[in-house]
Amino acid sequence: MSENNSESTVLDESHPAAEEVQSDSEEGAMAQESPKNSAAEIPVTSNGQLEDSHEHSFNRDLKCSLPVGLGLSETKITSHGFDSTKEGVVEAGPFPGKGGRVQQKSGPVVLADEVKNPAMEKLELVRKWSLNTYKCTRQIISEKLGRGSRTVDLDLEAQIDILRDNKKKYENILKLAQTLSTQLFQMVHTQRQLGDAFADLSLKSLELHEEFGYNAETQKLLAKNGEILLGAINFFIASVTTLVNKTIEDTLLTVKQYETARIEYDAYRTDLEELNLGPRDANTLPKIEQSQQLFQMHKEKYDKMRNDVSIKLKFLEENKVKVLHNQLVLFHNAIAAYFSGNQKQLEQTLKEFHIKLKTPGADAPSWLEEQ
Repeated sequence: MSENNSESTVLDESHPAAEEVQSDSEEGAMAQESPKNSAAEIPVTSNGQLEDSHEHSFNRDLKCSLPVGLGLSETKITSHGFDSTKEGVVEAGPFPGKGGRVQQKSGPVVLADEVKNPAMEKLELVRKWSLNTYKCTRQIISEKLGRGSRTVDLDLEAQIDILRDNKKKYENILKLAQTLSTQLFQMVHTQRQLGDAFADLSLKSLELHEEFGYNAETQKLLAKNGEILLGAINFFIASVTTLVNKTIEDTLLTVKQYETARIEYDAYRTDLEELNLGPRDANTLPKIEQSQQLFQMHKEKYDKMRNDVSIKLKFLEENKVKVLHNQLVLFHNAIAAYFSGNQKQLEQTLKEFHIKLKTPGADAPSWLEEQ
C-alpha cells in the first residue's frame, strides 16, 4: 500500500512538469510563427511606459521602417498609458523637395495649401452668373406680364426714346444721301464720256466743229461741277455716318448697360421686399442681411449708370447740334451752287469746309471703288 501511494504521488508530481514542457513548446512555436516585428518585442512596465533599456533598439528598428525621405530626427512619437483615452501622435517634418508648408506644432499634420483651385473659382463664378441671370429673367417676365414693378426715370427714358427715334431717321437720311451720291457719280461719269465724244466729233466734223465744241465744253464743265458736288455729298455722308455709327452708338451702348443695371436693381429689390414680408428668425435673418447687401451693391451700380447716361446724352446733344449744323450748311450751299451754275460759289463752299478733291481722270478710281 505504501508503495502504491508513493507511485501515485510521483505520477501526480510528473503531470505539472509535463504541462510546463508542453506550454514551453507552444510558446516556442508561437514565437517562430509570429513575424519578427520590433514593435511587438517592446517590453512595457506595469504602468504601460516603455523601458529605457529598449528605447534605443526601438528607435533603430523604427528608422528602418520609415519611408525614404523622412528622417528619424524629423519624427517624434508620444506614447500614453494604456488607461489613456488619447492616441499616439506622430509629427512629421517637411519632406525634401515637397511643395506644401507644414506647421511645426503638436497635433495632426496640417498642409497649408496656398494655391486656390481654379476649377472651384470658375464653378463659383458660373453659379453666381446663373443665379443673377435667373433673377433678371424672372424680373423681365414679371414686367412683361404686368406683375412686377419697375423703376422708371421719366425724364431720362424720354431722352433715350428720342435718341433712338432720331438714330433711325438719321440712318434713313444716310441711305438716301448714298443713293444720291451713286446716281450723281453715274451722271458725272456719263457727262464726262459725252464731253469726250463731242470733242472727238468736233475735230472730225468741220461743218459742225463749233456746235460739237460748245457741247463738249458744257458737258466737261458739268462733269467738273458734278465732281465738286460729289465731294461735298461724300463729305456729308462720312461725317453723319461717324455721328450715327460711332458717337450715337457709343451712347446707346451705355444706355443698354444702364437698362441691364436697372433690371438687376429691380430684381434684387423685389427679392429683398419678399424676404422682409416673411418671418424673421435665425434662418431668415442671414438671408435678409445678404439680400440687403446685394440690393445696396446693385443700387449703387444703377445710380452710377444712370448718371453716366445723363452725362453722355448731354454731351451727345451738344456734339450732334454742332456736327449737323456744319454738314447741313455744307449740303445746302453745295446743292444750291451746283444747280444755279455758280461754279465759284461751289468751289468756295469746298474751301470753307476744307474739302480736297482728287484730280479728275478717267483712270482714277472712284470713291465707291476705293471703299
